Amino acid sequence: MTPDDAAEEAAGWLRAIAEHGDRVAFVALYGRFAPRVKAYLLRLALPPAQAEELTQEAMLAVWRKAAQFDARTSGAAAWIFTIARNLRVDAARRAALAVPEDMPPDELEPTMPADAQLDDARRADRLRQAMQTLPPEQAEVVRLAFFDDRPHAEIERRLGIPLGTVKSRLRLAMVRLRAQLDAFK
Repeated sequence: MTPDDAAEEAAGWLRAIAEHGDRVAFVALYGRFAPRVKAYLLRLALPPAQAEELTQEAMLAVWRKAAQFDARTSGAAAWIFTIARNLRVDAARRAALAVPEDMPPDELEPTMPADAQLDDARRADRLRQAMQTLPPEQAEVVRLAFFDDRPHAEIERRLGIPLGTVKSRLRLAMVRLRAQLDAFK
């Protein structure tokens, strides 16, 4: 089959889909173009799962928009790849504008009332004072574990101390901090 014959065949499938909702024509069109569209999307550096998803969306759009195909303005392949490219651009825009999953739009932090902000500031000041009463090695482990959010194993490697020592220092520090914070009440 020559390239011209293949192009005419694909255009015929699109006409059959548009005019009759021909599922057999769509299966043939899908079989020819879906793997090529996916390969194209993978070359655009999309992860395989996203390339597969966008390929499905593109082929669904081909089914829905088949009546918009005009063989006088473009070939079937160009038309299908344009749909895929546009979906890729739309997905990139959505990803760039997306709100991080850990903070959905309906759960954005409201502005805290002034009295709550004052209470938080006082608690933070008491915690800073209590931290200053800890021995330096305990304060370092607390800072790494709670303020830098480091796992115990990483603290062990970073400080060059056994994991049991990391845990002991944390436990002792927590006992001292609780005592200090209770004294402020």
